[in-house]
Amino acid sequence: MIVYYVHHHGSGHAHRAVAVAARCRTPVVGVGSGPAPSGWPGAWHRLPPDTGGDTGPGTADVTAGGTLHWVPRHHEGLRERTGIVSELLRSGPARLLVADVSVEMTLLARLHGVPVAVMAQPGDRLDRPHRTAYDLADVLLAPWPRRPEHGWPAEWPAKTRYLGGLSRYDDRPAGPAVPGARRVLVLSGSGGDGIDAAAVRAAAAGTPDWTWTVAGPSTGPGLADPPGLRRAGWSADVWSLLRDADVVVGHAGQNVVAEIAAARRPAVIIPQPRPHDEQLATAAALDRAGLATVPARWPAPREWPAVLAGAVARGGERWREWSDGGAADRAAGVLDALAAMPVAGGAGR
Repeated sequence: MIVYYVHHHGSGHAHRAVAVAARCRTPVVGVGSGPAPSGWPGAWHRLPPDTGGDTGPGTADVTAGGTLHWVPRHHEGLRERTGIVSELLRSGPARLLVADVSVEMTLLARLHGVPVAVMAQPGDRLDRPHRTAYDLADVLLAPWPRRPEHGWPAEWPAKTRYLGGLSRYDDRPAGPAVPGARRVLVLSGSGGDGIDAAAVRAAAAGTPDWTWTVAGPSTGPGLADPPGLRRAGWSADVWSLLRDADVVVGHAGQNVVAEIAAARRPAVIIPQPRPHDEQLATAAALDRAGLATVPARWPAPREWPAVLAGAVARGGERWREWSDGGAADRAAGVLDALAAMPVAGGAGR
């Protein structure tokens, strides 16, 4: 049995977890703070939250002196959730835990003697908690193509399996764009700040020969939109919107980038501020590879015609260098192989 921990922030962790778990030959039991993701192929245990309900001494040192990310003292939810996972690790018996992502779950599994596969994240992960998790991991799964990892200790790349971009849409045919159309899709993920409504409104007004569609949350005052702009709101499945777009404008989150890559669409990628410079690292990699237009900031209205024209000229076929459609299969193969490894004996202590 494989225990698969899915972080609740945003939707990207859940989307790729479903894609990987569905391809595993080994039974997979999911755990996470939210409900079972749509399409989850096996059992699911919803964990109680480890936030809220405590305004006293438990919030004084939630990082345990900087060694972990979130371990509030005397928190009933934290105690209950770690107990649930501990029971799964003990009684399964679990052969492997996948952490996507949690330093604490990585440590918990390893303290039970259970091997761990950690879903790696781009950016600066050299802080003490991340170093602990990556050092403990039996394998690091990188959902991006092989590349030099700046600042990583030599032992991390040695145990990293580079999967390529991993999207829930990897098995869908991309298809060509409609000739002569001029359609922009603004794709905003669920895990961060929404796209600024005023900025999109100004961009649409500055490109009257393009139609703009915004998928996902947006922020800003509710003013009147220009005729060429519509707001599709939040959608659980954006594939049809991706297929219809001539250019996709998105941030540099892993899930958004992987979905654009799966659709093979010309793209403008504008990184948002994130802890550990995660999106800056991904955007820089895309820029170096020439896979997308990567402005340093949200372009001014007068700049958008040239930005969109440049993206169209670049095209989207080179996205196959980022995502060839086989990442979930590769990840499942790694997990099945780890789960099948014989149990090692030992004297202990």
